[in-house]
Amino acid sequence: MRQIDAEHWQQRLDTVAREAGVVGAVLGILRLNDDGSDEMMRAATGVLNWSTGRNTTVDSLFQVGSITKTYVATVIMQLVDEGKIALDQAIKDIVPGFRMISDDLTDNMTIRHCLNHTSGLDGDVFIDTGRGDDALDKYMTVLGNAVQTFPVGAMWSYCNTGFSILGRVIEVVTGQVWDAAMRERLFAPLGLTHTITLPEDALLFDTAVGHLAGLPEPIVTHQWGLARSNGPAGAITASIGDLLSYSRLHLMDDLTPSGEQLVSAESMQAMHAYSVDVPEKGSSWGLGIERFDWGGAQLIGHDGATIGQNAYLRLYPEGNLAVGLLTNGGCANPLYYTLFREIFAELCDVIIPPELELPEQAADVDITPWVGTYERDEARIEIVDEPEGPLFRRIEKGELAEVEENPVLEFRLTPIRDGLFGAYVDERKKNMPVWFMKLPNGDRYVHFSSRATRKAI
Repeated sequence: MRQIDAEHWQQRLDTVAREAGVVGAVLGILRLNDDGSDEMMRAATGVLNWSTGRNTTVDSLFQVGSITKTYVATVIMQLVDEGKIALDQAIKDIVPGFRMISDDLTDNMTIRHCLNHTSGLDGDVFIDTGRGDDALDKYMTVLGNAVQTFPVGAMWSYCNTGFSILGRVIEVVTGQVWDAAMRERLFAPLGLTHTITLPEDALLFDTAVGHLAGLPEPIVTHQWGLARSNGPAGAITASIGDLLSYSRLHLMDDLTPSGEQLVSAESMQAMHAYSVDVPEKGSSWGLGIERFDWGGAQLIGHDGATIGQNAYLRLYPEGNLAVGLLTNGGCANPLYYTLFREIFAELCDVIIPPELELPEQAADVDITPWVGTYERDEARIEIVDEPEGPLFRRIEKGELAEVEENPVLEFRLTPIRDGLFGAYVDERKKNMPVWFMKLPNGDRYVHFSSRATRKAI
């Protein structure tokens, strides 16, 4: 078995983070050994806040963003194990007064639909309902006007909103505020002493702030984190050590290091098992967690993106390996891709598939049926056929636009095959797919950055 060379990975983190313009980052590798012991390597680079120059350490806290959803899903599965809820139980039968914009959403949205992002509810309803313990309760009252993007269960589309709903489910069933339930049911049993959900608790630790632009001229974000009403979608802040300690639970299927069973093996396996296809290469979704096919090796994990911070977590259960990366500004994707490609190849001979490649010769695909405007509450997408080639333009709206440095994203599309176009997106430093889909009812959709948006015009 190859050793985890801490000095080597520290040097690689320093070098690649600097090349990617990342302000600060922490990297962690966890491997469970057959004899019951484990190895954990942690490395840190850069600064937590460009304004103060405070150095990053391995104990510093970063926002894990949407990796939070895996924590929420784990607690939901605890409640399933306890018989307090069921995966196919309607949300309206759990949350008093639950009422959506359509009967389809109100009557048919279930726990499972929220966990695997197939509810059809607009996925980015970011509405600040205050700092009180009733934030999620109030959030439920404003969801009644949220747009239904597609019929319940018709397709996959990433849905932050569904996890705020699941947070409220946890509150109703446990009788505790979401933050308290997470601490009592997950953080404390796992010994996660450097994991928080509330911004005031961040004052107790060295905590990263986000940067809207990276090196050489970082721009510190003017807003630290998400509203409390969106907490279950992405508010957990943790050290890399705590993130890996949490990951151990998923590698072991059901037991804490002390041998306590927090979630049944059956429920944990259900989280990791296939639930729905995702229109991305080599990816599908389980319950609250993403599945990655890397050359026949099955991995699970999640990414996270908040205001100026990005996080990555990949677990390879067959190899008893977990790798996490937390960053606070700059273009994190090249850092993630380079380091994870090297780590998984070195430690377990697993090769990350190449990112989307654009053809040298564009395919002969007619864009005409897809030209028009696509709308949802938080974004408008315009597809324009121009002599220079198809143009994609996304305009952020609502509260998302207020925290974006550049709320307008625009690029040319390269036809790859029928229904699939691609483009190099400079803001992400990678090629990204743009899918066009048509449901049996005739509705047309553009699927970009994991979101489905319906054609309006």
